[in-house]
Amino acid sequence: MKKLCIGTFLLVLTIFQAQTNRFFYDYKFVPNINDKADVKTEMMVLDIDAKGSSYFSHATFVADSIQKADIEKQLQMSPGNINIKRNEKPGQITFKVTKSYPEFKTFLYRKVAGDQYKIAEDSKPEWKISSEKQKIGDYNTQKATTSFGGREWIAWFTQEIPFQDGPYKFYGLPGLIVKLEDVSGTHIMTLAGNKKIIAASEEKELNMPSEVRVFGMGGKEIEVTEDQFRKVWKAYVNDPTKNMREMMSKNTENSRVVFKTKTADGREISDPNQVFREMEKNAKESFKKNNNPIEPDLQK
Repeated sequence: MKKLCIGTFLLVLTIFQAQTNRFFYDYKFVPNINDKADVKTEMMVLDIDAKGSSYFSHATFVADSIQKADIEKQLQMSPGNINIKRNEKPGQITFKVTKSYPEFKTFLYRKVAGDQYKIAEDSKPEWKISSEKQKIGDYNTQKATTSFGGREWIAWFTQEIPFQDGPYKFYGLPGLIVKLEDVSGTHIMTLAGNKKIIAASEEKELNMPSEVRVFGMGGKEIEVTEDQFRKVWKAYVNDPTKNMREMMSKNTENSRVVFKTKTADGREISDPNQVFREMEKNAKESFKKNNNPIEPDLQK
């Protein structure tokens, strides 16, 4: 009877340790600083467990999971013929941030031109805690400020939730950050709810054949410093289609890559030169419209 009780206790303890605290943040942001009336919204997730935390877009996570499952199914059925289906609502935010406890080692994951970068954060938020307090939702919060990533930030944290963490790269306050906003009011993250979930098994890498490459999926992340990433970003802005042209030039007689895209008026084009011109045009238009990144220092 004693052994049975111990076994039951260990089982309950294992289940408890496998739980993740999931916090939902309503992220409102202005992509174009010249058009502050155009406010976008994305539901972000902060998952916290004993090992650390992960902050990501819920919609992007779901869309990527569906696409990955579809690609894996196609690879099993016909490895030489893959049709990439784009989700109509893939999510607007593609970055992810992870922090490992207890040292809070922080990484930002960004996709650029199909490559995935793992960017090590080399600094931490230095907070000034104010005596100012206010009630936000169900929580009593206190104000703190910091200068980080090229912006001035205001955080409202609560000691009622005992996690010294928060959205994006922010942490280190004596409680969870309930609301975070930059002083321009163009990036605001507000806690919208939370629940406990059973931790999912570690995500498996997409096992792609050597001759097949799907931009932004499969393969390992390229770990870089912030300075190295800035150089990558500058090169991408100067030549947005370089990676795709290089991919096309590596074709062999036994492999063929077909690029297709649609113009603004809905015409489908497949001629590689036209495709690249259209993609470069779209990328440069996007740079102009998305000129208010959450961390300006990374895209100088």
